[in-house]
Amino acid sequence: MYEVWLKTNRLPLTIGAVATIVAGAAGALLGTGLFGWIENSLARLAGWLLASVSLLTSIHLARQAWRPRIACQAGELLLFLRPGRPIRVPLKIVEGFLMGQGPSFLPGQRFARMEATTIVIRLAERAQEWAKVDVEPKLGSWCGHYVTIRGAWCEPLSVDLVNRLNARLAEVQAALHAQQAAP
Repeated sequence: MYEVWLKTNRLPLTIGAVATIVAGAAGALLGTGLFGWIENSLARLAGWLLASVSLLTSIHLARQAWRPRIACQAGELLLFLRPGRPIRVPLKIVEGFLMGQGPSFLPGQRFARMEATTIVIRLAERAQEWAKVDVEPKLGSWCGHYVTIRGAWCEPLSVDLVNRLNARLAEVQAALHAQQAAP
């Protein structure tokens, strides 16, 4: 089990889940022909297909809503910035967390130039293998030992949160160092 350090912004995922549940319910009604006004078997099949896709999409959105952005486990920082398994970064190369600002990458023309608060994770320069890692662009970016997590897709960001992340990082790194130094 891992310790969650930064949660996901559940609001957009919840809105998406509600929309898919409504679409799924409409598909199920269409598929059952409950009201008797749909006799066409092709329309019923389309309804069940819509209900099935909506169910799968809702399950996916629910899983994403409970998936953190940053977690810690067994000497590694887990970064959930792409589909699938998290990116596991050794804590010994994590130097700290900073607050920043960058493009929001929110969909739609209205948000094209909008900026969002970000969390920036500074990694040690000596760890060349961690200089560039591919991540989902809407969630963040990774370039030159700096990992940027876009604030639109995580819990509200603040200076207090960044200070707590840095304090927790220092505690965990000190514990790991003491553990390694013990005979």
